[in-house]
Amino acid sequence: MTDGGAPAAGTGFFSSVDDVSAKLAEAGYLASTAVATTVFLADRLGKPLLVEGPAGVGKTELAKAVAQVGGARLVRLQCYEGVDEARALYEWNHAKQLLRITAGRDETWDEARTDIFSEEFLLARPLLTAIRGEEPTVLLIDETDKADVEVEGLLLEVLSDFQVTVPELGTITAARRPFVVLTSNATRELSEALRRRCLFLHIDFPDAELEQRIVRLKVPGLDDALADSLVEVVGALRGMELRKAPSVAETIDWARTLLALGADSLDEAIVRDSLGVILKHQDDVHKAAEKLTVG
Repeated sequence: MTDGGAPAAGTGFFSSVDDVSAKLAEAGYLASTAVATTVFLADRLGKPLLVEGPAGVGKTELAKAVAQVGGARLVRLQCYEGVDEARALYEWNHAKQLLRITAGRDETWDEARTDIFSEEFLLARPLLTAIRGEEPTVLLIDETDKADVEVEGLLLEVLSDFQVTVPELGTITAARRPFVVLTSNATRELSEALRRRCLFLHIDFPDAELEQRIVRLKVPGLDDALADSLVEVVGALRGMELRKAPSVAETIDWARTLLALGADSLDEAIVRDSLGVILKHQDDVHKAAEKLTVG
C-alpha cells in the first residue's frame, strides 16, 4: 500500500461526445449535448465532474449511467450533516485491534503496534475504496453540499492527486483513476478550492421536448398525446412559486400513475386526484388546484 506512481489521466469510458450520448441513451439516460460534452471531457481529462442543479433532475442517475455503460463499479459516498473522516475515508477496526492486543500480551508494544496498524485492521470507506480499486470505478460523492465544510478538506487531496494518506501506512495512490462525480443541490456554496479541481456542469429541468422523450423512454406504454399533455402540465407547475417544483423523477412517477389508472387523457378530476404524486406539500397542492387549468 505504497505510492505506485500517478495513474493515467482519463478513464477511457468514451471515445467521443456522440459516443457518450449513444451509450447513455442505451442505459436509459437521455443526455443533452452540453451534458454529453462535459461527461466526455471529464472522462478524457481525468477531471472530477461537479454536477449542480435542483433535486430530481438526474444528477445521481448520471453517475449511475456512466458506471453502467463503463462496466464500472459504483462507489457512493452519501453526504449528510455530520459525516466525518471515519465515514468518508477510513477507520481502524478498534474491536479487532483490542482482541489482537489482548491475545498478544507477551509482545512488546512496538511489536503489537506494527501488527494492529496493518491492512488486516483497516476499514476502507468510500473514498479509500475508490482510490484502491484496480477495476474501473465511478466514485459518486452525492449531495456534497449537505456535508460540513470540513469534509471538503478531505476531498482536496483525493481530487487533486487521487491519493490518500494513512499516517500509519503511508500514501496510497490510485493505480487506476476513478471517474468522479460530485453532486450538489446548491443548498450552500462549495469552496473555490473544491470547484477548481472539477469540471462544472449545471443540470436544470429539461425542456419540454427532452422531457417528453424521457417520459416515452421510461414509460413506453403511455400514449404519446397523454405524455405531451402531462409534460405541459408539469411545466406549468414549475412556473408557479411552489415550495418544491416537480422533478423529472416525479414526472415519470406521474406518467406511471396515469398508466396504472388507465387514463387516456388529462382532465381536471384526474389531475386533482393525483397531484400528490408530483407535489409533496399540501400548500403546493392547494395552490396548484386553484391556479392550474387543464384543457
